[in-house]
Amino acid sequence: MPQPSSLLQQRLKGTVPMTWLTLMASLVEGNFCRVFCCYLLVMGSLLSGLLAWPHSVQAQPVESRLQLEAGKTLIYAPGTSVKIAPEVLLQSLAGTNVVYLGETHDRPADHQAQLAILQALYRQRPNLVIAMEMFQRPFQPVLDRYLVGEITETALREQSQYDRRWGYDWEFYAPILRFAQAQKLPVIALNTPSEITRKVARAGLESLTVAEQQWIPPRSAIVLGPEPYRQRIRKLYDEIHQGMGNSKGFEQFFTAQVLWDETMAEGIAQSLQQQPDRLVVVMVGQGHLTYGDGIPNRVRRRLEQTGDRAPVQVSLLLNPAQDLGQDPTIADYFWVTEP
Repeated sequence: MPQPSSLLQQRLKGTVPMTWLTLMASLVEGNFCRVFCCYLLVMGSLLSGLLAWPHSVQAQPVESRLQLEAGKTLIYAPGTSVKIAPEVLLQSLAGTNVVYLGETHDRPADHQAQLAILQALYRQRPNLVIAMEMFQRPFQPVLDRYLVGEITETALREQSQYDRRWGYDWEFYAPILRFAQAQKLPVIALNTPSEITRKVARAGLESLTVAEQQWIPPRSAIVLGPEPYRQRIRKLYDEIHQGMGNSKGFEQFFTAQVLWDETMAEGIAQSLQQQPDRLVVVMVGQGHLTYGDGIPNRVRRRLEQTGDRAPVQVSLLLNPAQDLGQDPTIADYFWVTEP
């Protein structure tokens, strides 16, 4: 059985959400090596486009609390060597429309940074909403009941099927949820139901029933592109499958990836349209943000198509892997927590 290369192993370490674990397992029918190889597609597939650069804004200074001390946090724009103080960046972020906090799902330091950034932004702009990849759309009512105190945290975990549908340590995200409940902040369940993603990857969008379609955007709003994005994924797909893949299999895989991105982009865009005065803070895996093709560019497209002003979106990759490189278009900022 062929083994993944050392580069694949480095890229795959700690980067794959449970939704893709179950999806890939169903696609490769138990071939463990290919399961892990397919993970690379998730992290390497968002490979073109450019995020909107943050505008300078006037805001009140933010306190350097919650482990945001300059000596413990290194912030810089990819491709530059200029260090940015946490309070300077946070002041700018508070004046944007969407802030993406790109995580590696199993890394505690990323979740600690997410909470600290969220709390700091709340002090400057308390009218905010949290959007989370970790919860799937059908379970929004469960989240809402937790946030108003109708059910316990244990009930939220059980009724949202968190352990089966996401599976990472609950305590990575529990402090964020507790903060949202305490401050009466809304939380959006962004993700596509995993059974729908798996079905699309196996049989395409046309296989979905009317009942299943209620959880995803309309077909006309699912854009299978751009072409450079598709080409880069295809290159990785062919490399991983060592010439054994086929066009139909790739197209269905690509469609499932885009569906996942489009569903989350729709949730963010709807929040911006319904409550334009709120700052949306998005907790999501880094693979959905790099180069803008996963979520950010799709959010912008949706708002521009409805005549709304293009949102100011800023992406932060938290503790990014060294092999991501220093391409200035990969994200707006790298946020590195010093040990």
